[in-house]
Amino acid sequence: MNELEIPAHFTELIEGKRWKTLKAELVDFGPIQIAGFIEKLPKNSQIIVFRLLSRMPAKETFQYLTYETQEDIIEGLASNVHKLTGLLNDLDPDDRTAFFEELPGTVCQRLMQMLSKEEREIATRLLGYPEESIGRLMTPEYVAIKPHYTVQQALEHIRKFGHDSETLNVIYIVDNQWRLIDDIKIREIILAPLDKAISELIDSRFVSLNAYDDQEVAVKVFADQDRVALPVTASDGTLLGIVTVDDVMDVQEQESTEDFQKFGGAAELDLAYTKTSLIEMVKKRAGWLIILFFGQLLTASAMTFFEAELEKALMLALFIPLIISSGGNSGSQAASIIIRSLALGELNVKSWWYVMRKELLTGLILGSILGIIGLFRVFIWQTTGLYDYGEFWLWISLSVSASLVFIVLWGTFVGSMIPFLLKRLKLDPATASAPFVATCVDVTGLVIYFSIAVLFLTGKLL
Repeated sequence: MNELEIPAHFTELIEGKRWKTLKAELVDFGPIQIAGFIEKLPKNSQIIVFRLLSRMPAKETFQYLTYETQEDIIEGLASNVHKLTGLLNDLDPDDRTAFFEELPGTVCQRLMQMLSKEEREIATRLLGYPEESIGRLMTPEYVAIKPHYTVQQALEHIRKFGHDSETLNVIYIVDNQWRLIDDIKIREIILAPLDKAISELIDSRFVSLNAYDDQEVAVKVFADQDRVALPVTASDGTLLGIVTVDDVMDVQEQESTEDFQKFGGAAELDLAYTKTSLIEMVKKRAGWLIILFFGQLLTASAMTFFEAELEKALMLALFIPLIISSGGNSGSQAASIIIRSLALGELNVKSWWYVMRKELLTGLILGSILGIIGLFRVFIWQTTGLYDYGEFWLWISLSVSASLVFIVLWGTFVGSMIPFLLKRLKLDPATASAPFVATCVDVTGLVIYFSIAVLFLTGKLL
Protein backbone atom coordinates (compact mmCIF):
# COMPACT_ATOMS: atom_id res chain seq x y z
CA MET A 1 0.00 0.00 0.00
CA ASN A 2 1.25 3.50 -0.94
CA GLU A 3 2.15 5.52 2.16
CA LEU A 4 -0.04 8.38 0.89
CA GLU A 5 -3.16 6.21 0.65
CA ILE A 6 -5.81 5.98 3.31
CA PRO A 7 -6.78 2.37 4.21
CA ALA A 8 -9.89 1.07 2.47
CA HIS A 9 -11.54 0.09 5.74
CA PHE A 10 -11.90 3.79 6.65
CA THR A 11 -14.88 3.89 4.33
CA GLU A 12 -16.36 0.97 6.22
CA LEU A 13 -15.82 2.81 9.51
CA ILE A 14 -17.75 5.79 8.15
CA GLU A 15 -20.59 3.61 6.89
CA GLY A 16 -20.72 1.89 10.26
CA LYS A 17 -20.56 5.26 12.08
CA ARG A 18 -17.64 4.06 14.16
CA TRP A 19 -16.42 7.61 14.74
CA LYS A 20 -14.22 6.97 17.78
CA THR A 21 -12.26 4.27 15.98
CA LEU A 22 -11.88 6.46 12.89
CA LYS A 23 -10.75 9.44 14.97
CA ALA A 24 -8.10 7.35 16.72
CA GLU A 25 -6.73 5.95 13.43
CA LEU A 26 -6.64 9.35 11.67
CA VAL A 27 -3.98 10.49 14.16
CA ASP A 28 -1.39 8.37 12.31
CA PHE A 29 -1.85 10.22 8.98
CA GLY A 30 -0.61 13.58 7.78
CA PRO A 31 -2.75 16.52 6.61
CA ILE A 32 -2.10 15.86 2.89
CA GLN A 33 -3.31 12.24 3.22
CA ILE A 34 -6.37 13.23 5.22
CA ALA A 35 -7.22 16.01 2.76
CA GLY A 36 -7.02 13.55 -0.15
CA PHE A 37 -9.28 11.14 1.71
CA ILE A 38 -11.85 13.85 2.50
CA GLU A 39 -11.95 14.97 -1.14
CA LYS A 40 -13.15 11.49 -2.18
CA LEU A 41 -16.04 11.42 0.29
CA PRO A 42 -19.64 12.61 -0.13
CA LYS A 43 -20.34 16.10 1.22
CA ASN A 44 -22.02 14.95 4.45
CA SER A 45 -19.19 12.56 5.24
CA GLN A 46 -16.61 15.28 4.53
CA ILE A 47 -18.03 17.47 7.27
CA ILE A 48 -18.17 14.62 9.80
CA VAL A 49 -14.59 13.49 9.16
CA PHE A 50 -13.31 17.06 9.35
CA ARG A 51 -15.05 17.49 12.72
CA LEU A 52 -13.17 14.44 14.02
CA LEU A 53 -9.83 16.22 13.62
CA SER A 54 -8.32 18.10 16.55
CA ARG A 55 -7.38 21.76 16.24
CA MET A 56 -3.91 21.69 14.64
CA PRO A 57 -4.51 18.75 12.25
CA ALA A 58 -7.78 20.40 11.18
CA LYS A 59 -6.03 23.70 10.53
CA GLU A 60 -3.27 22.02 8.50
CA THR A 61 -5.67 19.78 6.57
CA PHE A 62 -8.00 22.65 5.70
CA GLN A 63 -5.36 24.44 3.62
CA TYR A 64 -4.87 21.36 1.39
CA LEU A 65 -8.55 21.06 0.52
CA THR A 66 -9.91 22.51 -2.70
CA TYR A 67 -11.78 25.78 -2.45
CA GLU A 68 -15.09 24.03 -3.22
CA THR A 69 -14.52 21.49 -0.44
CA GLN A 70 -13.57 24.26 2.00
CA GLU A 71 -16.81 26.07 1.22
CA ASP A 72 -18.80 22.84 1.61
CA ILE A 73 -17.30 22.17 5.03
CA ILE A 74 -17.87 25.74 6.18
CA GLU A 75 -21.45 25.75 4.95
CA GLY A 76 -22.01 22.37 6.59
CA LEU A 77 -20.74 23.64 9.96
CA ALA A 78 -22.61 26.95 9.66
CA SER A 79 -25.91 25.26 8.87
CA ASN A 80 -25.84 23.63 12.30
CA VAL A 81 -25.21 26.81 14.26
CA HIS A 82 -28.85 27.29 15.29
CA LYS A 83 -28.95 23.78 16.74
CA LEU A 84 -25.50 24.11 18.29
CA THR A 85 -26.22 27.34 20.14
CA GLY A 86 -29.03 25.75 22.13
CA LEU A 87 -26.83 22.79 23.04
CA LEU A 88 -23.79 24.91 23.84
CA ASN A 89 -25.74 27.24 26.12
CA ASP A 90 -26.52 24.20 28.27
CA LEU A 91 -22.87 23.15 28.51
CA ASP A 92 -20.51 24.27 31.25
CA PRO A 93 -18.51 27.34 30.14
CA ASP A 94 -15.20 25.46 30.06
CA ASP A 95 -16.65 22.64 27.91
CA ARG A 96 -18.22 25.16 25.57
CA THR A 97 -14.97 27.09 25.14
CA ALA A 98 -13.01 23.89 24.59
CA PHE A 99 -15.36 22.94 21.75
CA PHE A 100 -14.77 26.17 19.84
CA GLU A 101 -11.05 26.01 20.45
CA GLU A 102 -10.98 22.68 18.62
CA LEU A 103 -11.88 24.49 15.38
CA PRO A 104 -9.07 26.15 13.38
CA GLY A 105 -9.06 29.94 13.28
CA THR A 106 -9.88 29.99 9.57
CA VAL A 107 -13.06 27.99 10.11
CA CYS A 108 -14.12 30.15 13.06
CA GLN A 109 -13.50 33.32 11.06
CA ARG A 110 -15.49 32.18 8.03
CA LEU A 111 -18.30 30.87 10.21
CA MET A 112 -18.55 34.29 11.85
CA GLN A 113 -18.92 35.94 8.45
CA MET A 114 -21.90 33.75 7.57
CA LEU A 115 -23.84 34.47 10.78
CA SER A 116 -26.48 37.13 11.30
CA LYS A 117 -25.70 39.95 13.70
CA GLU A 118 -27.65 38.30 16.52
CA GLU A 119 -26.06 34.89 15.95
CA ARG A 120 -22.62 36.48 15.69
CA GLU A 121 -23.06 38.07 19.11
CA ILE A 122 -23.93 34.65 20.52
CA ALA A 123 -20.98 33.05 18.73
CA THR A 124 -18.62 35.74 20.06
CA ARG A 125 -19.70 35.01 23.61
CA LEU A 126 -19.37 31.27 23.00
CA LEU A 127 -15.82 31.75 21.75
CA GLY A 128 -14.95 32.66 25.31
CA TYR A 129 -13.63 36.19 24.79
CA PRO A 130 -13.48 38.04 28.14
CA GLU A 131 -16.23 40.60 28.70
CA GLU A 132 -13.93 43.64 28.34
CA SER A 133 -11.79 42.19 25.54
CA ILE A 134 -11.36 43.45 21.98
CA GLY A 135 -12.88 40.17 20.78
CA ARG A 136 -16.26 41.43 22.02
CA LEU A 137 -15.96 44.52 19.80
CA MET A 138 -14.82 43.01 16.52
CA THR A 139 -16.92 42.36 13.46
CA PRO A 140 -16.08 39.86 10.69
CA GLU A 141 -17.60 42.16 8.08
CA TYR A 142 -14.49 43.07 6.11
CA VAL A 143 -12.90 42.28 2.75
CA ALA A 144 -9.72 40.21 2.50
CA ILE A 145 -7.74 39.31 -0.62
CA LYS A 146 -4.73 37.11 -1.39
CA PRO A 147 -1.30 38.54 -2.28
CA HIS A 148 -1.19 36.73 -5.63
CA TYR A 149 -4.29 38.55 -6.86
CA THR A 150 -3.82 41.15 -9.56
CA VAL A 151 -5.38 44.56 -9.00
CA GLN A 152 -8.07 43.57 -11.50
CA GLN A 153 -8.89 40.40 -9.54
CA ALA A 154 -8.84 42.32 -6.28
CA LEU A 155 -11.31 44.90 -7.56
CA GLU A 156 -13.63 42.17 -8.80
CA HIS A 157 -13.42 40.46 -5.40
CA ILE A 158 -14.17 43.74 -3.62
CA ARG A 159 -17.20 44.37 -5.84
CA LYS A 160 -18.49 40.87 -5.14
CA PHE A 161 -17.99 40.74 -1.36
CA GLY A 162 -17.77 44.40 -0.32
CA HIS A 163 -21.49 45.10 0.03
CA ASP A 164 -21.67 43.76 3.59
CA SER A 165 -18.29 45.08 4.69
CA GLU A 166 -18.19 47.40 7.71
CA THR A 167 -15.71 49.63 5.90
CA LEU A 168 -13.97 49.58 2.53
CA ASN A 169 -11.34 52.16 3.41
CA VAL A 170 -8.86 49.37 4.11
CA ILE A 171 -8.52 45.96 2.45
CA TYR A 172 -6.73 43.13 4.25
CA ILE A 173 -4.19 40.77 2.72
CA VAL A 174 -4.13 37.19 4.03
CA ASP A 175 -2.27 34.00 3.14
CA ASN A 176 -3.80 30.59 2.46
CA GLN A 177 -4.08 29.95 6.22
CA TRP A 178 -5.89 33.26 6.65
CA ARG A 179 -2.97 34.78 8.53
CA LEU A 180 -2.78 38.54 8.18
CA ILE A 181 0.06 39.67 5.92
CA ASP A 182 -0.74 43.37 5.53
CA ASP A 183 -3.49 45.92 5.12
CA ILE A 184 -3.73 48.35 2.25
CA LYS A 185 -5.82 51.43 1.59
CA ILE A 186 -8.41 51.03 -1.13
CA ARG A 187 -7.02 54.18 -2.73
CA GLU A 188 -3.73 52.43 -3.48
CA ILE A 189 -5.54 49.55 -5.19
CA ILE A 190 -7.75 51.81 -7.29
CA LEU A 191 -4.80 53.90 -8.52
CA ALA A 192 -2.54 50.91 -9.32
CA PRO A 193 -2.26 49.35 -12.81
CA LEU A 194 -4.82 46.57 -13.31
CA ASP A 195 -2.19 43.93 -14.12
CA LYS A 196 -0.05 44.66 -11.07
CA ALA A 197 0.08 42.00 -8.33
CA ILE A 198 -1.16 42.92 -4.87
CA SER A 199 2.10 41.51 -3.46
CA GLU A 200 3.90 44.42 -5.14
CA LEU A 201 1.81 46.95 -3.24
CA ILE A 202 2.33 45.63 0.27
CA ASP A 203 5.16 46.42 2.69
CA SER A 204 4.08 44.13 5.60
CA ARG A 205 4.01 47.07 7.98
CA PHE A 206 0.69 46.97 9.73
CA VAL A 207 -0.81 47.40 13.18
CA SER A 208 -3.17 44.78 14.58
CA LEU A 209 -4.99 44.10 17.83
CA ASN A 210 -5.16 40.85 19.75
CA ALA A 211 -8.66 39.53 20.37
CA TYR A 212 -7.89 38.92 24.06
CA ASP A 213 -6.42 42.36 24.79
CA ASP A 214 -8.40 44.77 26.94
CA GLN A 215 -10.63 47.20 25.08
CA GLU A 216 -8.65 50.12 26.52
CA VAL A 217 -5.70 48.90 24.43
CA ALA A 218 -7.80 49.48 21.31
CA VAL A 219 -8.66 53.00 22.48
CA LYS A 220 -4.98 53.86 22.89
CA VAL A 221 -3.91 52.29 19.58
CA PHE A 222 -6.64 54.11 17.66
CA ALA A 223 -5.58 57.39 19.28
CA ASP A 224 -1.94 56.77 18.31
CA GLN A 225 -2.58 55.47 14.78
CA ASP A 226 -5.41 57.76 13.60
CA ARG A 227 -7.19 54.91 11.80
CA VAL A 228 -10.84 54.25 11.00
CA ALA A 229 -10.47 50.46 11.45
CA LEU A 230 -7.87 48.01 12.72
CA PRO A 231 -7.59 44.24 12.19
CA VAL A 232 -8.04 41.79 15.07
CA THR A 233 -5.97 38.62 15.08
CA ALA A 234 -5.60 35.45 17.10
CA SER A 235 -2.32 34.55 18.80
CA ASP A 236 -1.11 32.75 15.67
CA GLY A 237 -1.81 35.74 13.42
CA THR A 238 -5.11 34.46 11.99
CA LEU A 239 -7.32 37.37 10.98
CA LEU A 240 -10.53 37.12 13.01
CA GLY A 241 -12.22 40.44 12.31
CA ILE A 242 -11.87 44.20 12.51
CA VAL A 243 -12.67 46.89 15.04
CA THR A 244 -13.94 50.23 13.78
CA VAL A 245 -13.34 53.63 15.32
CA ASP A 246 -17.04 54.20 16.14
CA ASP A 247 -17.08 51.10 18.35
CA VAL A 248 -13.90 52.25 20.09
CA MET A 249 -15.34 55.73 20.63
CA ASP A 250 -18.30 54.11 22.39
CA VAL A 251 -15.87 52.25 24.66
CA GLN A 252 -13.92 55.43 25.35
CA GLU A 253 -17.10 57.29 26.25
CA GLN A 254 -18.17 54.47 28.55
CA GLU A 255 -14.76 54.29 30.25
CA SER A 256 -14.64 58.07 30.71
CA THR A 257 -18.15 58.07 32.17
CA GLU A 258 -17.23 55.33 34.63
CA ASP A 259 -14.07 57.18 35.66
CA PHE A 260 -15.97 60.44 36.22
CA GLN A 261 -18.56 58.65 38.33
CA LYS A 262 -15.93 56.88 40.39
CA PHE A 263 -13.88 60.03 40.84
CA GLY A 264 -17.00 61.80 42.07
CA GLY A 265 -17.34 59.23 44.83
CA ALA A 266 -19.99 56.93 43.34
CA ALA A 267 -20.07 53.49 41.76
CA GLU A 268 -20.48 53.50 37.98
CA LEU A 269 -24.07 53.45 36.74
CA ASP A 270 -25.10 50.44 34.66
CA LEU A 271 -27.69 52.48 32.73
CA ALA A 272 -28.08 56.11 31.69
CA TYR A 273 -28.99 58.54 34.49
CA THR A 274 -32.55 58.95 33.20
CA LYS A 275 -33.03 55.16 33.12
CA THR A 276 -31.56 54.47 36.57
CA SER A 277 -34.22 53.93 39.23
CA LEU A 278 -34.23 55.82 42.51
CA ILE A 279 -33.39 52.69 44.51
CA GLU A 280 -30.49 51.84 42.20
CA MET A 281 -29.20 55.41 42.41
CA VAL A 282 -29.20 55.24 46.20
CA LYS A 283 -27.37 51.90 46.12
CA LYS A 284 -24.69 53.26 43.81
CA ARG A 285 -24.01 56.31 45.99
CA ALA A 286 -24.67 55.14 49.53
CA GLY A 287 -21.60 52.91 49.82
CA TRP A 288 -19.05 55.64 49.24
CA LEU A 289 -20.99 58.12 51.39
CA ILE A 290 -20.96 55.70 54.32
CA ILE A 291 -17.22 55.08 53.91
CA LEU A 292 -16.55 58.83 53.70
CA PHE A 293 -18.80 59.46 56.70
CA PHE A 294 -16.74 57.09 58.83
CA GLY A 295 -13.67 58.88 57.57
CA GLN A 296 -15.10 62.20 58.71
CA LEU A 297 -15.76 60.64 62.13
CA LEU A 298 -11.98 60.36 62.39
CA THR A 299 -11.84 64.10 61.73
CA ALA A 300 -14.16 64.66 64.68
CA SER A 301 -11.99 62.38 66.79
CA ALA A 302 -8.90 64.37 65.85
CA MET A 303 -10.60 67.58 66.97
CA THR A 304 -11.60 65.94 70.25
CA PHE A 305 -7.95 65.01 70.83
CA PHE A 306 -7.01 68.71 70.61
CA GLU A 307 -10.01 69.89 72.63
CA ALA A 308 -7.83 71.42 75.36
CA GLU A 309 -5.93 73.54 72.83
CA LEU A 310 -9.19 74.71 71.28
CA GLU A 311 -10.53 75.79 74.70
CA LYS A 312 -7.42 77.89 75.36
CA ALA A 313 -7.22 79.37 71.87
CA LEU A 314 -10.72 79.27 70.41
CA MET A 315 -9.70 81.41 67.46
CA LEU A 316 -7.72 78.42 66.11
CA ALA A 317 -11.09 76.94 65.14
CA LEU A 318 -11.72 79.88 62.83
CA PHE A 319 -9.07 78.62 60.44
CA ILE A 320 -10.04 74.93 60.41
CA PRO A 321 -12.26 75.17 57.26
CA LEU A 322 -9.52 77.13 55.50
CA ILE A 323 -6.82 74.65 56.47
CA ILE A 324 -8.56 71.35 55.65
CA SER A 325 -10.19 72.61 52.43
CA SER A 326 -6.80 73.75 51.09
CA GLY A 327 -5.31 70.31 51.75
CA GLY A 328 -8.29 68.51 50.24
CA ASN A 329 -8.31 70.72 47.17
CA SER A 330 -4.60 70.22 46.50
CA GLY A 331 -4.99 66.46 46.93
CA SER A 332 -7.96 66.30 44.56
CA GLN A 333 -6.06 68.35 41.98
CA ALA A 334 -3.06 66.02 42.09
CA ALA A 335 -5.22 62.89 41.99
CA SER A 336 -7.21 64.05 38.96
CA ILE A 337 -4.07 64.95 37.01
CA ILE A 338 -2.29 61.66 37.79
CA ILE A 339 -5.36 59.50 37.10
CA ARG A 340 -5.85 61.13 33.72
CA SER A 341 -2.16 60.73 32.85
CA LEU A 342 -2.30 57.04 33.79
CA ALA A 343 -5.39 56.58 31.63
CA LEU A 344 -3.69 58.22 28.64
CA GLY A 345 -0.57 56.10 29.07
CA GLU A 346 1.62 59.14 29.79
CA LEU A 347 2.56 57.55 33.12
CA ASN A 348 2.84 54.00 34.41
CA VAL A 349 3.48 52.37 37.78
CA LYS A 350 7.24 52.81 37.39
CA SER A 351 6.78 56.59 37.08
CA TRP A 352 5.91 56.98 40.77
CA TRP A 353 9.37 58.21 41.83
CA TYR A 354 9.46 60.89 39.12
CA VAL A 355 5.93 61.99 40.02
CA MET A 356 6.63 62.06 43.75
CA ARG A 357 9.65 64.34 43.33
CA LYS A 358 7.75 66.64 40.98
CA GLU A 359 4.61 66.78 43.14
CA LEU A 360 6.55 67.41 46.35
CA LEU A 361 8.18 70.43 44.76
CA THR A 362 4.84 71.52 43.29
CA GLY A 363 3.13 71.09 46.65
CA LEU A 364 5.84 73.07 48.41
CA ILE A 365 5.48 75.98 46.00
CA LEU A 366 1.66 75.92 46.09
CA GLY A 367 1.67 75.63 49.88
CA SER A 368 4.05 78.58 50.15
CA ILE A 369 1.79 80.70 47.95
CA LEU A 370 -1.26 79.92 50.11
CA GLY A 371 0.81 80.32 53.26
CA ILE A 372 1.84 83.83 52.26
CA ILE A 373 -1.77 84.71 51.44
CA GLY A 374 -2.88 83.33 54.82
CA LEU A 375 -0.19 85.35 56.59
CA PHE A 376 -1.29 88.59 54.91
CA ARG A 377 -4.92 87.79 55.60
CA VAL A 378 -4.35 87.76 59.38
CA PHE A 379 -2.08 90.82 59.12
CA ILE A 380 -4.63 92.87 57.17
CA TRP A 381 -7.56 91.89 59.39
CA GLN A 382 -5.54 92.74 62.52
CA THR A 383 -4.10 96.08 61.34
CA THR A 384 -7.38 97.35 59.83
CA GLY A 385 -9.43 96.40 62.86
CA LEU A 386 -11.65 93.95 61.04
CA TYR A 387 -10.82 91.37 63.71
CA ASP A 388 -8.68 91.41 66.84
CA TYR A 389 -6.57 88.26 67.21
CA GLY A 390 -4.98 89.51 70.44
CA GLU A 391 -1.40 90.28 71.39
CA PHE A 392 -0.10 87.03 69.84
CA TRP A 393 -1.67 87.63 66.43
CA LEU A 394 1.73 87.38 64.71
CA TRP A 395 2.31 83.88 66.10
CA ILE A 396 -1.21 82.88 65.09
CA SER A 397 -0.55 84.07 61.52
CA LEU A 398 2.72 82.16 61.45
CA SER A 399 0.91 79.00 62.65
CA VAL A 400 -1.70 79.33 59.91
CA SER A 401 0.93 80.07 57.26
CA ALA A 402 3.20 77.16 58.20
CA SER A 403 0.21 74.80 58.47
CA LEU A 404 -0.92 75.73 54.97
CA VAL A 405 2.53 74.98 53.56
CA PHE A 406 2.74 71.52 55.11
CA ILE A 407 -0.91 70.56 54.60
CA VAL A 408 -0.92 71.51 50.93
CA LEU A 409 2.38 69.65 50.54
CA TRP A 410 0.89 66.59 52.25
CA GLY A 411 -2.34 66.76 50.24
CA THR A 412 -0.42 66.93 46.97
CA PHE A 413 1.70 63.94 48.00
CA VAL A 414 -1.30 61.82 49.04
CA GLY A 415 -3.35 62.74 45.96
CA SER A 416 -0.52 61.87 43.58
CA MET A 417 0.56 58.61 45.22
CA ILE A 418 -2.81 56.92 45.92
CA PRO A 419 -3.53 56.32 42.18
CA PHE A 420 -0.13 54.60 41.82
CA LEU A 421 -0.85 52.44 44.86
CA LEU A 422 -4.21 51.37 43.45
CA LYS A 423 -2.65 50.69 40.04
CA ARG A 424 0.03 48.57 41.70
CA LEU A 425 -2.70 46.58 43.48
CA LYS A 426 -4.43 45.94 40.11
CA LEU A 427 -7.31 48.25 41.06
CA ASP A 428 -8.84 51.08 39.06
CA PRO A 429 -6.97 54.33 39.91
CA ALA A 430 -10.22 56.23 39.32
CA THR A 431 -11.47 54.89 42.66
CA ALA A 432 -9.06 57.40 44.24
CA SER A 433 -12.05 59.73 44.20
CA ALA A 434 -11.88 63.40 45.09
CA PRO A 435 -14.01 62.92 48.26
CA PHE A 436 -11.83 59.96 49.30
CA VAL A 437 -8.58 61.92 48.92
CA ALA A 438 -10.11 64.97 50.61
CA THR A 439 -11.27 62.89 53.60
CA CYS A 440 -7.82 61.34 54.02
CA VAL A 441 -6.20 64.77 53.98
CA ASP A 442 -8.83 66.25 56.32
CA VAL A 443 -7.97 63.89 59.15
CA THR A 444 -4.21 64.19 58.83
CA GLY A 445 -4.49 67.91 58.06
CA LEU A 446 -6.04 68.62 61.43
CA VAL A 447 -3.22 66.75 63.15
CA ILE A 448 -0.66 68.80 61.21
CA TYR A 449 -2.46 72.08 61.96
CA PHE A 450 -2.81 71.59 65.69
CA SER A 451 0.70 70.16 66.02
CA ILE A 452 2.17 73.27 64.41
CA ALA A 453 -0.11 75.50 66.50
CA VAL A 454 1.13 73.80 69.67
CA LEU A 455 4.72 74.30 68.50
CA PHE A 456 4.27 78.04 67.80
CA LEU A 457 1.84 78.99 70.61
CA THR A 458 3.08 76.98 73.62
CA GLY A 459 3.96 79.44 76.37
CA LYS A 460 1.82 82.09 74.73
CA LEU A 461 -1.82 81.18 74.15
CA LEU A 462 -1.33 77.52 75.08
